[in-house]
Amino acid sequence: MATHDSHSSFIKTPQQLIAVVVLSFVVPIVGIVLLVQLVTSQPSAEPNAMTPEAVAKRLQPVGRVEFGGGGSGGGAAGSRSGEEVVKAVCSTCHQAGVAGAPKIGDRAAWGPRIKQGLQTMVAIAMKGKGAMPPKGGNPSLGDDEVARAVVYMANQSGASFKEPAAKQKPQAQTQAAAAPAAGGAAKPAAGDAADGKKIYDSTCTACHATGVANAPKLGDKAAWGPRIKQGMDTLLQSALKGKGAMPPKGGNASLSDADVRAAIEFMVSQAK
Repeated sequence: MATHDSHSSFIKTPQQLIAVVVLSFVVPIVGIVLLVQLVTSQPSAEPNAMTPEAVAKRLQPVGRVEFGGGGSGGGAAGSRSGEEVVKAVCSTCHQAGVAGAPKIGDRAAWGPRIKQGLQTMVAIAMKGKGAMPPKGGNPSLGDDEVARAVVYMANQSGASFKEPAAKQKPQAQTQAAAAPAAGGAAKPAAGDAADGKKIYDSTCTACHATGVANAPKLGDKAAWGPRIKQGMDTLLQSALKGKGAMPPKGGNASLSDADVRAAIEFMVSQAK
């Protein structure tokens, strides 16, 4: 009866020996390569996650912000120049290029848009596109004001469009506004006092209503809490100088320091 040799090798032929030798080199090398790839690989984001359409969908507000009055744009509602509208509304995003907005003066970004023609550009501004809400987030703007703002930004970026003429105030209204109040000295206009909500509506809401570019949303106590703890002076300096994607004074250089402070106080009051 034959006995079984427990120490006999499973390698019976030269071909098996070669295969074992090759595998003894290949398997460790493959393992090392896979380990290096695992350690050095970075998680990849969804390629379409930051498109204006995707951003707008994620930032879609629950409610609609309505504006009263003409805001703090430096002119009567409906008669403001393109520059005034841009400073009060559009520069919030177009000054810094927030959420893919073409920056003012960037000819490369504005070139394809200018080729579409003024009529198409104005129609887009009226209806909104991507992360940009209709009329830049200020529905109180007149159609001519929107057109003037588009012309102003396009002309700063290589176009030569003609800005629609601003409508003149009726002479009687102008004289009444200039006449001193009875009893001597003229009374200050109601809009002279810093009105935080009005300034928020005309300037700050474009980002703070929906949280564009990580701006703390109005009324979000969790987002505003750490900022409120920093103190009003710190908040004011950040708003005046700009921080992150937020340009100085929210993109409205015509605002006074008192106006900016009033807007901050209004937003803080809504987060307490």
